[in-house]
Amino acid sequence: QVQVVESGGGLVQAGGSLRLSCTVVGLTFDRYAMGWFRQAPGKEREGVSWINWNFITRYADSVKGRFTISRDNAKNTLYLQMNNLKPEDTAMYYCAPRRTPYELGSLKVDEYNGWGQGTQVTVSS
Repeated sequence: QVQVVESGGGLVQAGGSLRLSCTVVGLTFDRYAMGWFRQAPGKEREGVSWINWNFITRYADSVKGRFTISRDNAKNTLYLQMNNLKPEDTAMYYCAPRRTPYELGSLKVDEYNGWGQGTQVTVSS
């Protein structure tokens, strides 16, 4: 069974930085594309970024140039470096693996499976 644990969230002022981590067990991590998602109160969960097994990455337009996704396959861990944070980045952040190995990454929520509890990011103005 896949288990996902996100960490690293917190309260930060606008313009600040945070680094989120996501540790995954229960699958062969280096075969899976991984995604970061977020959900603000009253809004639907949305894709933020993804990284393929071959380290190709993509970002939502809203975070491009500010966020960097990376992975350490030796540690089964996914990261999201978030710089120049804005109040509109406030949300619960989640990571998840694609449903099957070697699928390409995507920003579509329903193409991922194995969600963790999330980690809260709050950006004050």
